[in-house]
Amino acid sequence: MIDKKIPYLLALSPIIFLIILLSINVVIYDNAIGWGNQLALLFSGALAAIIGIFYGSKFKTIIGGIGNSIKSMIPAIIMLLLIGSLAGTWLISGVIPAMIYYGLQILNPTIFLFATAIITAIVSLATGSSWSTIATVGIALLGIGTAIGLPLGLIGGAIISGAYFGDKMSPLSETTNMAAAISGVDLFDHIKYMMYTTVPSFIITLILFLGIGFYFTTDISSEQIDQALDVIANKFTITPWLFLVPISVIAMIFKKVAAIPALLFGTLLGGVFAILFQPEIVIEVSGTSIKNISSYCMGVINAMIGDVNFTTVNANINDIFNVLDADRRSDLLKSAGMYGMLNTLLLILCAMTFSGSIESTGLLRRIAEPIVKYAQNTGSLIATTASTCLFFNITTSDQYMSIVVPGRMFSNTYKEKGLAPENLSRTLEDSGTVTSVLIPWNSCGVAQSAVLGVATLAYLPFCFFNLISPLMTIAYGYFGVKIKKIHST
Repeated sequence: MIDKKIPYLLALSPIIFLIILLSINVVIYDNAIGWGNQLALLFSGALAAIIGIFYGSKFKTIIGGIGNSIKSMIPAIIMLLLIGSLAGTWLISGVIPAMIYYGLQILNPTIFLFATAIITAIVSLATGSSWSTIATVGIALLGIGTAIGLPLGLIGGAIISGAYFGDKMSPLSETTNMAAAISGVDLFDHIKYMMYTTVPSFIITLILFLGIGFYFTTDISSEQIDQALDVIANKFTITPWLFLVPISVIAMIFKKVAAIPALLFGTLLGGVFAILFQPEIVIEVSGTSIKNISSYCMGVINAMIGDVNFTTVNANINDIFNVLDADRRSDLLKSAGMYGMLNTLLLILCAMTFSGSIESTGLLRRIAEPIVKYAQNTGSLIATTASTCLFFNITTSDQYMSIVVPGRMFSNTYKEKGLAPENLSRTLEDSGTVTSVLIPWNSCGVAQSAVLGVATLAYLPFCFFNLISPLMTIAYGYFGVKIKKIHST
């Protein structure tokens, strides 16, 4: 275990080193999950291990800590692989094209962002999972928004804002249950108390998206939209029956079926529907010309594992969708399957290596110790808690750590100052849960960037709900709004 007398700046040096390397990589690669970031995380983790060993930590202990850190991410890794395969079967089955097809006829640029935030909020509230919401309806909404000429970052911000609002407020959400449990608060008391900050934050978010919609002009004409609809309809068999696939997945999650089996079921059901409704496309993807069971299986497996790109297979589709500007270009009818998630998974493994190293050496605890001392009053205590949650999202690359560790750190401090634990649980969610997706190397930021195909730094400025939430809870603390005292009624 590390000596507490270690100089504070030395304990902080792996994080400073990481930030410097990541900043350099963003400039060099112009990509939030570029290959250089994996090395930056590994080098910073190595620096933490060297410092830890110098101050008494055992190498075996550090390796064990790294192993435990990676182990904690296994469910997320499996989910990402399944999301990649689900995207593939939903594409060749016509599910995603059908969502885009019908969405283009219903939504327009004026209300699209506003409607997107509401749709993803409702689905996430019902399922308790921002990840599943973004991986299903989020992908379709991204395709619709891109087709009508909206920038990718702006669309991604609306999708993520709604999904994380629903995730926060859902009793089915893991983070919601975790924040309540770590603070010792009844789940529904926690949700009720969160409404005071979360609902105003989301209302402001909706107003901003609606305002942007009214002032946004697109160079995509109605004729081009009609052409895109014709191309999709000519390539795929479009029918409302295809919506049974996403409805089934959402219903399973709503019925408290775990996300992994629900996504697996959705992937397989997408493969079945592909064979039933799009047999020609399945044969095309298989790379054969013979229609038999073997070819159909090969086509579905190819879609689950590797690249499927109809924008290059069909010249008409390519011509229609090339009307989009380069800075907002998105391959609407493309999927990379599980293979497309490998870079993301590598980044997560490297991030967890850094996290395990800095935690198992005791450096993280050493860094966190003085932070509590800065909380002198209610406002500064809540601001310090929120800042600590953001700090742990940045340093541990893990959303759960940003809730659990600050929750433990500040629990007694809130009690000593006569503040009810609801204040702590609310702050953990308002700052820990929602900011994780804004960090390019955090598991949430990496995952959503990969799923949507939008760089974290591209959607970050437009995740209004995620940016407003921590500011809202800090403001409530300083102005004494809805601050519950112990034993108060």
